[in-house]
Amino acid sequence: MQKLFVLFVLAALAALPIRVPGQSGLWGSRDAYLGQKPVADTPQIFAPGLLALKDTFALDRVAFSDDGREFYYPTNNTWFSSVNAKIRYFRFESGRWRGPFVLVPHYYAPTFSMDGQTLIVEGGERDTLHWTIYRMDRKADGEWTGPVPYLREPYGLYMFMPTASGVCYAGSNGHQGKLRDFSTYDICRLRMAGGDTTIESLGPPINTPGFEGDFYVARDESYIILSAKETPTYECELDISFHRPDGSWTAPVGLGPLINDGVAHRWGEYVSPDGRYLFYSRGTSPKDCHVYWVRWDGLLERLRAQVLGGSSSDWTGV
Repeated sequence: MQKLFVLFVLAALAALPIRVPGQSGLWGSRDAYLGQKPVADTPQIFAPGLLALKDTFALDRVAFSDDGREFYYPTNNTWFSSVNAKIRYFRFESGRWRGPFVLVPHYYAPTFSMDGQTLIVEGGERDTLHWTIYRMDRKADGEWTGPVPYLREPYGLYMFMPTASGVCYAGSNGHQGKLRDFSTYDICRLRMAGGDTTIESLGPPINTPGFEGDFYVARDESYIILSAKETPTYECELDISFHRPDGSWTAPVGLGPLINDGVAHRWGEYVSPDGRYLFYSRGTSPKDCHVYWVRWDGLLERLRAQVLGGSSSDWTGV
């Protein structure tokens, strides 16, 4: 049974501008994706030796700008604290990639708004009573403001993501349990009406009695990639669920043995704005943690055909 919680949040939540990305910019050129050699169906470490310093590693959700000319990603030296986390970035200027530069320390999970003018980030000063989502706004010169509180609630709002419809998604425990009791987190949908926000768990089959909070939702909400079958220590596989016209979600199915290649932590799911590549973090420990990428568009269509029989009339956004 779905869990429904009516909550009051900042009125600014409803004000995020929304648009669907174009296909302009670097996509399709040899300079795309930091100039890295394209990968196929076998996941590979993304930009090895380029993203992280010797005493850190790249991890978590990454973010490309819609034109492909900016790339944002977190680094850290541990999995479970943002004290030493930094969001770094590369920018394509004057015909080449420049970076990495530090955008902001102590934050992670950069996520663009639909118009590309806001970065939503998590982290900051630890608060034992609230979970805060922050926003950074693009200035006239193309740089960013510092992080300012965007949502501040007495429950989890983890891996917050906007979509083209204006509906947002997050891992949340609502009023269940303690703020950081991750065992109660579900993937939830946030609907805004005026100053009120309704948070609704997607329920089964996506959510289970355990932790669900690491995910990527397509901008048109036609599918969700999620970290599934989490162990108590958060090892998992990557699955996908498709959105039916009646609003229900299909039972998650695995992304296949090339991605789910043994026991490991897998999270930070993200699909590039051109729809071609899936990025995610993988490691058995912080020592071997990296951001991986794999060709996604063909795999997505094969999975869609497997689950929905290949008929475009059987799937939809909302």
